[in-house]
Amino acid sequence: MIRAELFVREKKIVGFHLTGHSGMDEYGKDVLCAFISSAAYMTANTITDVICARAEAAADEGDMYVRVADGYTDRCRDILSGFELHLLNTKEQYPEYLQVIYTEV
Repeated sequence: MIRAELFVREKKIVGFHLTGHSGMDEYGKDVLCAFISSAAYMTANTITDVICARAEAAADEGDMYVRVADGYTDRCRDILSGFELHLLNTKEQYPEYLQVIYTEV
């Protein structure tokens, strides 16, 4: 199962941590993992390379972490809200493969 943890401060999403694999199909053929990974990379790249917001960002096999620095959350609000909506819509379709949780930071 993919675990998507969204970091929230003052009711605003300020980052996320994705871990795991969906298990929907074997490694390398799992379209749900590819779907979520693609959206996560697009979100992270938009924050760091398009908006040029200061953020912690790291990715490794089955693990991605992004957290926007203080002072940059308003600039990143729309992309992070879009990513949240993407995750929640996907969770509705595949609840057994994706968990979305919120953590106050």
